[in-house]
Amino acid sequence: MKSPLLTLPGAVPAEGVDEGVAAHYGDLFREQRALADGTGFVDLSHRGVVAVTGEDRLAWLHLLLTQHVSDLPAGRATEALILSANGHIEHALYLVDDGATVWVHVEPGTQEALIAYLESMKFFYRVEVADRTADIAVVHLPAGSIAEIPEGVVVRETPHGRDLFLPRADLEAYAAQAGPPAGILAYEALRVEQHRPRLGFETDHRTIPHELGWIGSAVHLQKGCYRGQETVARVQNLGKPPRRLVFLHLDGSEVYLPVAGTELRLADDGAEGRKVGFITTSARHHELGPVALALVKRNVAVDAPLVAGDTAAAQEVVVEP
Repeated sequence: MKSPLLTLPGAVPAEGVDEGVAAHYGDLFREQRALADGTGFVDLSHRGVVAVTGEDRLAWLHLLLTQHVSDLPAGRATEALILSANGHIEHALYLVDDGATVWVHVEPGTQEALIAYLESMKFFYRVEVADRTADIAVVHLPAGSIAEIPEGVVVRETPHGRDLFLPRADLEAYAAQAGPPAGILAYEALRVEQHRPRLGFETDHRTIPHELGWIGSAVHLQKGCYRGQETVARVQNLGKPPRRLVFLHLDGSEVYLPVAGTELRLADDGAEGRKVGFITTSARHHELGPVALALVKRNVAVDAPLVAGDTAAAQEVVVEP
C-alpha cells in the first residue's frame, strides 16, 4: 500500500519493510520532538489490518493467542502473539474489540499468512475473518495528543499513544487537521527508546517471548492451552531463555550507525573476539543520540562494554539475565 501522504511537503519514502509510508518529512529530530511532546501523527497505513467478527470471536481467539482475551472489555487495547508448536514467535497482533469486531493491526505484508492460519482454525466456531487493509488505515497519535478523533473511528489506546483504525478514504482529510506529520524513523526512534520489540526486527526464526520481555504484555501465564505454551511454561518455570534483549547507547562520535545484523563482541576481546549478539534496530534519538536494541547471549555480563562492528556500545538491561 502506497500512502497518499507521500505527496505531503518534504516526504521522503521509507524503504524495506516500511516501504509505502514516509521515512521522514525533512527534519527527523523535529518530528521526534513533536511526538515526544504529544503533537502530530504518524502514518502507519502500510500495516496490515484484520477484522474478526462473530459471537464466538473472543472465545475463539483466546484458544489461539498467547494473551487472555476471552473476557476482553470493549475498548481495552492489548497485544498478543501466535507461536509455533516449538514456542517460536510467528505473529504479533495489536488488537482492540469494539463490542462487535476485534480489530487487529500487524506488520506490513504479514496479514495474509495470519488470515490463512486463522481460517484453518475456525472449525465450528461462529467467526468470520477479513482482510481490511485495503479500506482501513492505521494512524498513530502520540501519548498526550489532544487531536480530535472522527466519530465512529475505532481507537486502540495504549501508554505509548493511540492507534486509529481510520477509513483509508479519509486519510488525507484527517492528516490535514491532525497536526504536523512525523515519519516512521521518528516513530522507530521512540520505539527503541521505549524498549518495545518489533516482529521481524527483534525476532528471528528461533525467538521465544521471554527473550524480548513479551511475558506479561503479550503473553499471559495463567491462561489455558495454546500452541507453543509448553515451551513458554518450561522456560518460565525451569530455565532461562538463551538470549536477552538489551538497549545500547552507541558511541556518538561515529558517523554511521551500525545496521541491523551488525555483530556484537565484548570490547575487552577486541575485533577478533567471539560474537555475543547482534544489533536488531538502530536509531538516532533526538536526546539520547545513537541508540539501538540488540539481542545478546544471556550469560553476557550486564555491565560488559561491547562493540558493534567498530562502534563502542554500553548496555542497559531490558530483559534480566
